[in-house]
Amino acid sequence: MHQDSLNGPCACTTLRKAARAVGRVYDEALAGQGMTTAQFAVLRHVSRGDGVPLSRLAEALVMDRSSLYRAVSPLETRGWIETEAGPGKSRLARLTDAGRAALADAEPDWEAAQARIIGAMGPDIWGGLEFMLKTVTRLAQKA
Repeated sequence: MHQDSLNGPCACTTLRKAARAVGRVYDEALAGQGMTTAQFAVLRHVSRGDGVPLSRLAEALVMDRSSLYRAVSPLETRGWIETEAGPGKSRLARLTDAGRAALADAEPDWEAAQARIIGAMGPDIWGGLEFMLKTVTRLAQKA
């Protein structure tokens, strides 16, 4: 390994630090709703379909199965989503009426966090950053 690469910033550490800092803003915004950013993302994604396979949900959110189950379990306990057997060994997640209400209640707080982050950098910088992050995600999944 080239010595210069060891002295430079670690891509993983840099991206994780940014993700934790941004995640903290969203988690604080959603705390009053009794959910984390990961749980909000699960609710939002499940709301877009009827019976979303958990494996597809994990893939869409770029979460490993254990992280997904840690996010899903409290949502089930609160009655916001239901899981049921799907084709083969798959499990399907569905949003309940209570889950739809919880998501609707949380959306203004999520929007406020979104506005805070994007507002701080401006829409042009955000647009470029979003493109780069999607590229990094796609490339890392292929690596």
